Amino acid sequence: MKQVTATGQTVEEAVESALAQLNTTKDRAEVDIIDEGKKGIFGIFGSRPAVVKVTVILDPIEEAKKFLRQISEQMGAPAEIEIKREGKQVTFVMTGEKIALLIGKRGQTLNSLQYLTQLVINRFSNQYLTVILDAEDYRNRRSETLIQLAHRLASKAVKTGKDVTLEPMPSYERKVIHTALSENRRVKTLSDGSEPHRFIIITPVKR
Repeated sequence: MKQVTATGQTVEEAVESALAQLNTTKDRAEVDIIDEGKKGIFGIFGSRPAVVKVTVILDPIEEAKKFLRQISEQMGAPAEIEIKREGKQVTFVMTGEKIALLIGKRGQTLNSLQYLTQLVINRFSNQYLTVILDAEDYRNRRSETLIQLAHRLASKAVKTGKDVTLEPMPSYERKVIHTALSENRRVKTLSDGSEPHRFIIITPVKR
């Protein structure tokens, strides 16, 4: 957190001095007046300067973008990042030459990055934000795969009469499975375990 304490003959002057030191604007800062100061006799004798403490308000989305850019460079796969926001859901779409490195096997690297980005964004945000990380339209392709998987495993659960446990997946992917099977009267789905290792169990409905 960037923060400076500055003085001036007036509060306004002290604030301007602090903003200049922080290289920011008033709308992106929080001002705390420590001392309003005091004008002395003839403006000199017994005067006391105004003292303010100014803190930069960091933009959670920008901080998350910065984190993603740094980590993608460290992984040897620098990425361009496009941001889409809908309400409390923020989607970061990454593109780059070596994007496959950031996706990983079955999207495991992408899911881990998504989890870390969610931690970063909510460290700076005053309201809880949900992060979706995408690359090369992976999420849509993965959703189609998950829907097919859900129906296949539901059939297996009905056939064998036994529960089928899926591998751990992020909430976004679990939602795809739950939705895909929501109208299937022969099975019910539930999530178990704790984040980031929560998983789905498909249970056949006894008739």
